[in-house]
Amino acid sequence: MWRKSSFSGAQSECVEVADGVIGLVPVRDSKDPAGPVLFFPAGVWASFVAGVKGGEFSAE
Repeated sequence: MWRKSSFSGAQSECVEVADGVIGLVPVRDSKDPAGPVLFFPAGVWASFVAGVKGGEFSAE
C-alpha cells in the first residue's frame, strides 16, 4: 500500500512510500505510479525524514 504525506493535500507532486519490505523503504513519484521505485535502507530514510522535519533542507 503506497502512501504520501498528509501535508501534500490534493497536490499530486509528491513522493509516495510503502511499508512491508523488511529493512527497506520503497519510494516512488506519485505522478508516475508505474515508473521506477527507489529502495532506501530504513535507517537512511529515517535520517532523511528527520532532516526534513528539522529544516535541514529548507530553501529559505
